[in-house]
Amino acid sequence: MKKNEIKKDKNNNVIQKNLIVEFFKKNSDRDIKHPEVVDWVVATYKKRAGKVFRDPDRAIRQLAQSGFLIKIAKGIYKYDPEKAYKRELEDFTVAQKEAILKRDDYKCVICGRGKKDGVDLHIDHIKPKDFGGEAKIENGQTLCSQHNFIKKNLKQTETGKKMFIRLYELAKSENNNELIKFCIDVLETYEKHNINGHIIWKK
Repeated sequence: MKKNEIKKDKNNNVIQKNLIVEFFKKNSDRDIKHPEVVDWVVATYKKRAGKVFRDPDRAIRQLAQSGFLIKIAKGIYKYDPEKAYKRELEDFTVAQKEAILKRDDYKCVICGRGKKDGVDLHIDHIKPKDFGGEAKIENGQTLCSQHNFIKKNLKQTETGKKMFIRLYELAKSENNNELIKFCIDVLETYEKHNINGHIIWKK
């Protein structure tokens, strides 16, 4: 491949994400503001591919979500070669996934459902990668799509429950019976489905 060429897929289409990767690798270990990335990527893509890069924002977010980039603050990203490499090592291999599935009898460890019940199964890090969880068999568990989704969104549901607890306390202090009833309905739904049970609220 020549110096100014950019990788293409099997249909000879330019792979846009690779251009963003190229930029960050050339500017590693530096906090980079979003506009600088977008300006370079859009101009370079136009020059090399002769087309408009339609959504560089989305591609940058995907690279951050995958662990390739570190989000320093809103609109500021950084590429750290060591951390990006480490993140790759934290993903389970195909062999590890199969070993975890076999150990868990090909069933979700929470609800006991499996492929025979028509549900998709996922291999989940018990200790999340974002908190240093390693790709070891003992740190893996089998979850169905539903419980995998609940766990991945645990922080969001925690935030929501805490918000409704605060709203409930405010409604009580103002004797707002309608709002009190609404908050109770929401918080009882959390309890009914055993979501964020570690966050306690008192009626």
